[in-house]
Amino acid sequence: MTAPRRGTPDFLLLFLTFSLVCFGLAFVFSAGMAYKPSNPWYLAIRQSISIGMGTVAMFFCMNVDYRKFQKWVAPFFAGVVGLLFLVPLIGKEINGAKSWFSIGGFSLQPTEFAKLAVIIYLAVIISKKGERIQEFKRGLVPPLLVICFVCGLIMLQNDLGSTMILVLVAVLMLVIGGASLKHMFMLGSAFACLGALAVSVYLLNAGTSNYRVGRITAFLNPWSDPEHSGFQLIQSLYAFGHGGLTGAGFGQSIQKLHYLPEAHNDFIFSIIGEELGFIGTSIFLMIYLAFLWRGIIIALRCQDVFGTLAGIGIVSMIGIQAFINIGGVTNSIPMTGVTLPLISYGGTSMLVTLMGLGILLSISREQNKPEKETTKKRA
Repeated sequence: MTAPRRGTPDFLLLFLTFSLVCFGLAFVFSAGMAYKPSNPWYLAIRQSISIGMGTVAMFFCMNVDYRKFQKWVAPFFAGVVGLLFLVPLIGKEINGAKSWFSIGGFSLQPTEFAKLAVIIYLAVIISKKGERIQEFKRGLVPPLLVICFVCGLIMLQNDLGSTMILVLVAVLMLVIGGASLKHMFMLGSAFACLGALAVSVYLLNAGTSNYRVGRITAFLNPWSDPEHSGFQLIQSLYAFGHGGLTGAGFGQSIQKLHYLPEAHNDFIFSIIGEELGFIGTSIFLMIYLAFLWRGIIIALRCQDVFGTLAGIGIVSMIGIQAFINIGGVTNSIPMTGVTLPLISYGGTSMLVTLMGLGILLSISREQNKPEKETTKKRA
């Protein structure tokens, strides 16, 4: 017997993905010109390597039946947890967070893999529990304990931004998976009160020199400390102001010339705003929203609960991280130091995002299966 034919991947999502990747690579090159003036292609070449590795991973996941990831989740999850245990011990510290392994000149961030592992784990658990997810003790508590465990390991790395993304994605998946809104509201209220208390105690004991306190004061008024805590945000806002309506032109950013730190990474959206202006940035955001919307449609059309939840988790992981990044650099929300998916410089983020999109494309292939051949008529 011949194996059943699989459908074609969603070409619109594939096209939008590579459009964003190429757009991001162009602006990594633009923002990275001043990073190493002797070799302006340095960051673009490294990002191209990451894109190449991510593309291979994406096509591998796309050509694997997405249901097989249910069987692979246990070893994948265990491996990620092992790396999360190791990184605070032997990892490399960058910008106050010990979240990376340094391997052959490249950095590997296990937290990015943890996001994808938790998404697949939750999709498996919720789909298996079915209606029992509405029960508090046997349905909701077990996955919540696992999420809290993983978030605790990430917080040991001093990575608040990734923890926030993981929590928001998990809550969204649990709600869509059928968890009781009453239970979620009660737990959310309890955690909010405990969190507010913990933050208050932390802020009182940390002092004004702590960088987390500085991010909050910078959000409220960046000009209160323009040379320290408010410096990055002020330079980011200057970039948007310089861009105006039509932008300064590609490659013509002034803020990337060592005025704006991490211009190729956390603040790449500021460079986009400066060089493309309001009009160009608006077009970019519309394309990004179309990309996210297409992913949501693919997830919702899936006939399988696991596929729907995995797809929603992957799209929400990208969308929530993009919202936090853009909100931070535009001073709409406090800065948390996360990258803009598919756009910012970052090897592990690019690899994991493309892996997740490969799973989403595999889900789309199942939807696009050719109709079964009709049985032959009797002679």
